[in-house]
Order: sequence, then C-alpha cells, then structure tokens
Amino acid sequence: MPTIQLKNSSQPDFTYLPDLKNYKARTARRLAEEQLETDLPEGFPEQLEGPKLWKGSDYEGKEHEWIYQLNDQELQEVDKAVHDFEATGKPFSEIQQETFPLPILGPKLKQIIQEHVLDGRGFVVVRGLNPDNYTRAQNIIAYTGISAWVGKRGLQGRHTIAHITDLVPKQGLDDIIAPAYTNDHQVYHTDAGDIISLYALGVAEEGGKSRIASSWTVYNELAKTRPDLIHTLAQDWPFQNDLNKEKEPYYLRPLLYYVDNKLIIQYARRNFTGFGKNPRREDIPPITEAQAEALDALHFTAEKYNLGIDFKKGDIQYINNLSIFHARDGYTDSPKNTRHLLRHWLHPDNAWKLPPQLESTWDKIYHQEREEIFPLEATVRII
Repeated sequence: MPTIQLKNSSQPDFTYLPDLKNYKARTARRLAEEQLETDLPEGFPEQLEGPKLWKGSDYEGKEHEWIYQLNDQELQEVDKAVHDFEATGKPFSEIQQETFPLPILGPKLKQIIQEHVLDGRGFVVVRGLNPDNYTRAQNIIAYTGISAWVGKRGLQGRHTIAHITDLVPKQGLDDIIAPAYTNDHQVYHTDAGDIISLYALGVAEEGGKSRIASSWTVYNELAKTRPDLIHTLAQDWPFQNDLNKEKEPYYLRPLLYYVDNKLIIQYARRNFTGFGKNPRREDIPPITEAQAEALDALHFTAEKYNLGIDFKKGDIQYINNLSIFHARDGYTDSPKNTRHLLRHWLHPDNAWKLPPQLESTWDKIYHQEREEIFPLEATVRII
C-alpha cells in the first residue's frame, strides 16, 4: 500500500516519504542563496568518537558479533519461567524480574545490554525463541519477562505493549495514523524512550527488512560538511500537540542535544509532515526550508550508512533509541507468513542523562502512575 502523501499549504514542498530530487534541489538552492553558519553550535563537538561510530559495512556478514544465540539451558530457563508465571494467574503487569526469574540468562542479558547497547555500538539481536511453541499470551509473557531484565516498561499511548503489523487490510485507511500499521516502508526516525525492543512473532512473505543507522555517524558527516544543519537541528522545532491542542496547539523543543558527552537525537519525520488521515494542522507554525532540508539530510545520510537486519521468527532486537535511527523496508504478507512484531519501550537502571526538554516525556512514559494494558491483538495505538 503506498503511503498517503499529505501536504500542508503553509509548509515547504515536503512530504513523509523523502524525495531525493527535491532534497538535492533544496540543498543547491540554499547553498546558492543563503548565508549559512560555518561553525558548530557552542558545546557541540567537532567530531564524535567511540564504538557508536559505525557504518553498515562494518557489520554486514558479521552476524556473530551482534546476534546472541540462546543456548538450550537458557531456552529451558525461559520456558520454565513462562509456564510458572502463567500458572500463578497473575496479570501481565505483574511480570518483573522477581516473578520471571532467569538466574543464568538474566544477569548475562544485563551485561550484554550494558556492554553493547548502552556503552557500545547500540544494538543487539537475541535469537533462539520459537513463537510457535507458545500461545499469544505465553509469547507476551516470554518477551515481557526477558525484557524485564533489560529495563522498566514504558507506556506507548494507552498500551504497555504494541503490535506492529499491517492493519490496512482489516481496518482500511481511515484510522491509520502511523506507518507502523501499514506494509509500506518507514523512513529513518527514533521512537520515544531509551531502548526500543521488537519481538518477531511472524515475518513477511517478502521484504520487511529492519534497517538501523548510527546517529553518531550521521552527526559526524553533517558536522564536517554542513554545520549549519547542526544549528538547525539543535534549535527549537514546532511539535504539534494532539493531547491538549485547544490549550496548547504546539510546543517547542530541539531535535538534537549533546549531554554528558553523549549525542542524543529524538524525532520522527511524521511529526512535521502528518501521516495517513492525520495531517499536520494549519494552525501551528510551519517548518522552515532549513528544517525541511535537515530532515532530508538525516534520512539520506542514515540511508547511506545503514545496516539491514533480516528478522527471523523469534528474534528480539534491542536498540539504543538515543543513538540509533531505525527504519523498515516495505513488505508483502501472505496467508502463510505475516509480519507481526511486539514492541516494548524500555528504561534501564543506568540510563543516559537526559536534556531537560525530554524529561517530561520520559516522566509520562515511565514514571507517572498508570494502568498497564497488554492487548492480545493488534489495534491502532490510541494516543
């Protein structure tokens, strides 16, 4: 299904799906006509260093470096924890390290997340579970139980777990407000939260490859070639407020931060273009030509350096949402093979320090008192 392209009459010529020709023309025009910043914003480094700087070519064909294969003992440990928890009759919200004991895998997983996701390259895939061995409820228990050893669960709209699958065949286009619920490709973006996790209940008949890219690598290229775009990303952007639009139609914050010697980026392109039946409203400030170019620059630079990951059924992917962009290829389902992922947003004990502008979002996702809802079936996430 092709994504519905929306245009706001007050905005630049700019849509959710990036247009390379349009991007190059805008870049050429701005370079020719505007006086652009040649130095980086105060406090931002000339170049970042460390293991978070990587290109897809660094890891292609080297799956053994970023896939952790569960052994028989660990799989048996998970299986026992699933059935023991189910036998208690407790709700999913009671799944914690104490109620889902993994004496061998749990501490090992904590170490892997610290070394590779928080401190290292920013991603890992845990492989070996077989979703076909479990009911839907048992799969949720297994995935949520394993993830309880990674971090605290966050709220995704009204739900604590999200189902990522194509809902268009069942529901049509009217209620689709995010690309996650289509089979079209998704552009590079971040979610909300510290660690984004996906569990593959099922994979597509064709396509649907997960793509990730280091935002630190993207930063280094832009800092070297287009420091003016770093200025643009580090300045305030107008975000549409859908929760309390009458009182506060929009709010302002940067997309890019440098805190505690760490680069953090938080954005989704659809926030500034609208998507599906949810257009960007006309009553809020439009983005500028510079902001439109900056968003395209993030996408196409990430695309240049991305790593493609083919999900296998049962894979669990953990990525550092503060240092990694993610995207997805379009896909085709069949009656036999349907792409269906479960998603958690996780907050580890030793989380990165946040800029003040993101603290209220994290508080809402992780720390405010709320009911934990775990839908068994896919629904369009209601904000």
